[in-house]
Amino acid sequence: MSDFIAAPQTVRLAMSEPGVFFPVRRIFCIGRNYADHAKEMGAPAEAIFFMKPAEALTQAARIDYPGATSDLHHEVEMVVALGEGGKPVASAVGIDLTRRDRQSEMKARSGPWEIAKAFEGSAPIGLLQKGLPPASGRIALAVNGETRQSADLSDMLIPVDGILAALSQYFELAAGDLIFTGTPAGVAALQPGDTAQAEIDGLPSFSLTVNKER
Repeated sequence: MSDFIAAPQTVRLAMSEPGVFFPVRRIFCIGRNYADHAKEMGAPAEAIFFMKPAEALTQAARIDYPGATSDLHHEVEMVVALGEGGKPVASAVGIDLTRRDRQSEMKARSGPWEIAKAFEGSAPIGLLQKGLPPASGRIALAVNGETRQSADLSDMLIPVDGILAALSQYFELAAGDLIFTGTPAGVAALQPGDTAQAEIDGLPSFSLTVNKER
């Protein structure tokens, strides 16, 4: 037996422990999990789920401004990594990059969000740190040194245990799954040349620069 094409490579994320990597299976995301963010988006404070492909992940310190948008938004989030039995084993700081103009168009058509949320490089993430994810602590993002997003993890409408319980009603969570747990208010546009610094108390910080050339 032989494969018709070369088997795609598994996406692996670096952990804070040197030389240790986390192989990724799927990425689940939760939207509207902070009431203030739902309010700024003009949406009800009712959490919703969507997905990104593993290829959306990047740990690069620099990215190109993506095509097909003129309104790229940052959304800082805590990311939870699952091990055997779908149990949390690590966490990291992540940024959900969103083509906001494309998302608005799809909302108006009652269409899916993939072109806005699931493109390559749309899920930058810092080093994964082994252990249970924090239940509280500051989550923040600054652009060029100016704070735009700042809240506490305890502000999440659905905490990590609740997210796992909700997802488990529809999916069999397993080792290698990642969960982006939602973003607080203050999302805004990134421009070429901007540097975003994302932080969560107790986790490795993450810095991302958008290359100047589009």
